[in-house]
Amino acid sequence: QHKDAYQVILDGVKGGAKEKRLAAQFIPKFFKHFPELADSAINAQLDLCEDEDVSIRRQAIKELPQFATGDNLPRVADILTQLLQSDDSAEFNLVNNALLSIFKMDAKGTLGGLFSQILQGEDIVRERAIKFLSTKLKTLPEEVMTKEVEEFILTESKKVLEDVTGEEFNLFMKILSGLKSLQTVSGRQQLVELVAEQADLEQTFNPSDPDCVDRLQQCTRQAVPLFSKNVHSTKFVTYFCEHVLPNLSSLTTSVEGLDIQLEVLKLLAEMSSFCGDMEKLESNLKKLFDKLLEYMPLPPEEAENGENAGNEEPKLQFSHVECLLYSFHQLGRKLPDFLTAKLNAEKLKDFKIRLQYFARGLQVYIRQLRLALQGKTGEALKTEENKIKVVALKITNNINVLIKDLFHIPPSYKSTITLSWKPVQKADASQKRASEDTTSSSPPKKASAGGKYSSNLGSFSYEQRGGFRGGRGRGWGGRGNRSRGRIY
Repeated sequence: QHKDAYQVILDGVKGGAKEKRLAAQFIPKFFKHFPELADSAINAQLDLCEDEDVSIRRQAIKELPQFATGDNLPRVADILTQLLQSDDSAEFNLVNNALLSIFKMDAKGTLGGLFSQILQGEDIVRERAIKFLSTKLKTLPEEVMTKEVEEFILTESKKVLEDVTGEEFNLFMKILSGLKSLQTVSGRQQLVELVAEQADLEQTFNPSDPDCVDRLQQCTRQAVPLFSKNVHSTKFVTYFCEHVLPNLSSLTTSVEGLDIQLEVLKLLAEMSSFCGDMEKLESNLKKLFDKLLEYMPLPPEEAENGENAGNEEPKLQFSHVECLLYSFHQLGRKLPDFLTAKLNAEKLKDFKIRLQYFARGLQVYIRQLRLALQGKTGEALKTEENKIKVVALKITNNINVLIKDLFHIPPSYKSTITLSWKPVQKADASQKRASEDTTSSSPPKKASAGGKYSSNLGSFSYEQRGGFRGGRGRGWGGRGNRSRGRIY
């Protein structure tokens, strides 16, 4: 009954603008009454979704959720996902709203459509589908985002993560770390394992390959917030000690203006507090110690009359030393007799001389900084120059505390400090990560110790384009050849 009449409405998509407008409204309205014409009805509505007249397109898209019943829902989700490539903002918003409304009907079915396009669709569709997930999932209520739905997201995400660009990886980590079921200790452990797999910690590290360095640096940056006293960073810390530290001076990066050596040392420092039991602790502590020595110069030789024998004062790289000293202090707790029992007397004496020389330069510099900041409050501390000085004071104070610990007999590892780039508490918000926008500022003049620290002290957040898994068709240059065109 009325089947012929409905067929006339379907044929309306081949008519003029007036007929198409009516068809866009009536095809979905009576859709449920004609299950045997379901395919023809959906295809007719699709034609209207691609009409040249923008008002017809918008009307057709707006009504698409009415077709999302039973087995048709994943197909409608797939279609809507492909329509995310629209450049018309009103149309794009309609597609977003339509996707959200079918999400509330059947979250897994909708996700099936989104993920099928992420895995097989056009690049623009893939990009927008990932962005949709990263921005919209967190807005959905708990009754939609059930444990089963979250498990489905994790399973499908793992398939995508086999072949992603750097930017996509960051977005997927944002999606996954927002899932309620992954907020637990075992959930965070799962995420760390995903990152470790992405970082490819089994591979040989190539410091002269910017892709290899950037991938490790970016993955580690994603892993750092996941570490805790229950979720250990041992695998990453071991890899950094064994493969990265010995090659520190050869590191290359494709990120302009980034001090990659300092960035890597900051990551190591942040991870070192959460390192568990390490297999080759003594050997890795030795590598860390040797690298620290490179940044802790011996005092220049003095002439007989006490004057400097013409040698230039060594530069003291405070930022690098803070990171290395902190990492050594954290791992040293696990082997407290390293300096006394594992080093020979000569080496220990040499280390103490270096520490003493560094501490002397440090004291001069701390006095200068305190003097420069004396009496300054509020707005005065917000100038670029003073923000740098505030951070420099944090760095130098931190190093001072750690050096004092190591001067104890036997060396002590009891002091706790907050790394200079980490926020201490909310009250410190004006100075928190003070250097985020100081990359181009030049540091203040140094004391006679010739001190040097990086003015690029802030936290690191950039989204690197390019791919992680070169051999899987989606290398840093772009993604592999996937099927093209609509697959409605």
